[in-house]
Amino acid sequence: MAQSDLQPSGLKTSLPPPKHTTSLANWLKENLFTNWRQSLFTLALLSFASWLLYQVGHWVFVTADWSVIPPNFKLLLSGQYPVDQLWRLWTGILLFALLLGLSAGSWKGVMTHVAFFLSLIFLVCLALPFVAFETRLWLSGAILIMGAGFGLGHFFKIKKTVLLVWIGFIPISGFLLHGFGLLPSVGTNLWGGFLLTLLLASVAILCSFPLGLLLALGRRSKLPAIKYFCIFYIELIRGVPLITILFVAQIMLPLLLGGSVSIDHIVRAMIGLTMFNAAYLAENIRGGLQSIPRGQFEAAHALGLGTPVTTCFVILPQALKAVIPSMVGQFIAIFKDTSLVAIVGLIDLLGMARNIAANPEFIGYQMELFLFVALVFFIFCSILSYASRRIEHSLGVGDR
Repeated sequence: MAQSDLQPSGLKTSLPPPKHTTSLANWLKENLFTNWRQSLFTLALLSFASWLLYQVGHWVFVTADWSVIPPNFKLLLSGQYPVDQLWRLWTGILLFALLLGLSAGSWKGVMTHVAFFLSLIFLVCLALPFVAFETRLWLSGAILIMGAGFGLGHFFKIKKTVLLVWIGFIPISGFLLHGFGLLPSVGTNLWGGFLLTLLLASVAILCSFPLGLLLALGRRSKLPAIKYFCIFYIELIRGVPLITILFVAQIMLPLLLGGSVSIDHIVRAMIGLTMFNAAYLAENIRGGLQSIPRGQFEAAHALGLGTPVTTCFVILPQALKAVIPSMVGQFIAIFKDTSLVAIVGLIDLLGMARNIAANPEFIGYQMELFLFVALVFFIFCSILSYASRRIEHSLGVGDR
């Protein structure tokens, strides 16, 4: 029997709903030109944006004199680090590229996107006409090593090994930068430019996260001594400007420790940035802990899980997932706040640009230098922001 014979008389076979398609003209009419008021506002905004874009583009590509960047490119990126020892920096970059490629091949997802953006930055640097031939070789090697690492991570199960090497990457980088007697010693007074900015931000972010996590848990502790100590620390640090903490770390910390203990001035800045960032991260994480329903605790206890296990494996993963945007926002903020170390005598990327602008040979190039600094900060902050969005998407943050 045919299927049409089973259909009741007088009824037609149902058809799928028509596809909803909106042309560009209809979209513009519905969103930008709904009525005459919105049309006027849209036209005024487009006119202002076009004028602003033209002025900026004309200054960047016609008026500005970018001849200040090529002779100072090395100073802006690595400060006064000795030229004959730059191979140590490049070795660290090659190791980082290898680890990033291995991570991208092993875990895919966010790491793949970060590796892609870093490779794109290297390719842009290769295209710059004033980049030295030796630098081009190092950059090309970094791209090739990253690709080789991606292949190794994709075809071999080496996740645990990669994690262990990531843990050892920080002391290896410190050894390469300083030397510690095994290599020719390079004093921290020669560290500067974007190298110093990246070091300060990386140490502050990596060290402040576990400290902020402990402070957030300590503030919710039932032990009065721990609870009120954490509250005092968080409120004290959050109530003081960062520049004050940097001055205290540079001037007061050596006095408090006495003359027998000497702490390098860059390490003091790292301590100040870490203490400051940890207090703000603690409040972000505490907000995530408070958002967890009480039923999660009760369900875990009903299954026989103790408080430490419940906190580590049930509560904290959900709390950290909920506050990813605010934590990454704080990471971006501390990355930009590293520019304040120029006030306490450290020459980071912004401080190096100011020193170059004060050179009589380059007087009048302040705008070009500061725009280059802004571009560098914008690129790396955008990468952090994009990685945050990818992590949120992969974890389903905000989805129901």
